[in-house]
Amino acid sequence: MKIKIFVATILCCLFVTGCFGKEKDNIVDILTKKVEDTKSYHVNGELEIINNEDTYKYDVEVSYKKEDLFRVSLKNKTNNHEQIILKNKEGVYVLTPSLNKSFKFQSEWPYNNSQSYLLQILVKDIKNDKSKTVETKDNTYIIGTKVNYANNKNLVSQKIYTDSKGTIQKVEVLNAEGIVRMRMTYKKIDIGATFEDSYFELTENMKTGEITEETVKTIDDIIYPMYMPANTYLESQDVVKKADGERIILTFGGDYPFMLVEETVSVEEEMCIIPVYGEPEILGDTIGSFSENSASWISNGIEYYAVSDVLESHELLQIVQSINVIPTVSVK
Repeated sequence: MKIKIFVATILCCLFVTGCFGKEKDNIVDILTKKVEDTKSYHVNGELEIINNEDTYKYDVEVSYKKEDLFRVSLKNKTNNHEQIILKNKEGVYVLTPSLNKSFKFQSEWPYNNSQSYLLQILVKDIKNDKSKTVETKDNTYIIGTKVNYANNKNLVSQKIYTDSKGTIQKVEVLNAEGIVRMRMTYKKIDIGATFEDSYFELTENMKTGEITEETVKTIDDIIYPMYMPANTYLESQDVVKKADGERIILTFGGDYPFMLVEETVSVEEEMCIIPVYGEPEILGDTIGSFSENSASWISNGIEYYAVSDVLESHELLQIVQSINVIPTVSVK
């Protein structure tokens, strides 16, 4: 009798293990089908960007409609500053309604980079990684994949947390040491939400924000990078007066020279579309433009522009992400 009970127990364990293993294999198919079959969706969540000791938090709202219509609202939780990434038939835009400005990109966004807040891009990462992993913990499935953040090589992998129905709960993006540098928490996913095409139009979205941005005419505190490449120093510092403000030009010399320009911005009386080169990129507390050798962004009433013909993109990004009010460099 004892032998029969023992054999039955073993068979039961094998059956459960087999079903469990099958579920692990199926969760990728369930998630993939769920996302690829949808014609539209709406997501609410919170995005955390962890930069050294600083953490920037955004309320995120994502709207998608086939074919190729995207609207991503990112609202900084510290100052309620909202920016919108918009993709429609006319192109890709980053909107700053509070300044009455929109920046138009010649870009393949969102398909040319990993995006932790877009469902189909997460599925794309899963399908592209032949060595992906699936594990379970506390009734949650964790899918591990490589990531493609072209301008930030420090981000190498991600963990996608989902329930048994393929509903994504959280995404963590990690560096090579396995430390979380970005976290997207999904609070609500509405598969099949409906939108009119006008919801993705530029002019309609520029009306969403009240023009309440505080602007300045002078730069009282010059902003310096907290991070500097080895053997690089502040070579010169020039102040140029503008008709409606001022511009400061910081020139850095040494082994890794670059230039950082800071200037006051103003609210446009009429909606303004500004062509920019590069890709939309979250740069600390705001969304800016980033390319292989330059970056531009607006934060707290100041517009920044960084450029270098020597630095690699990930090094320039590290400098840009370190911009702080505390000067840490010496002048030669």
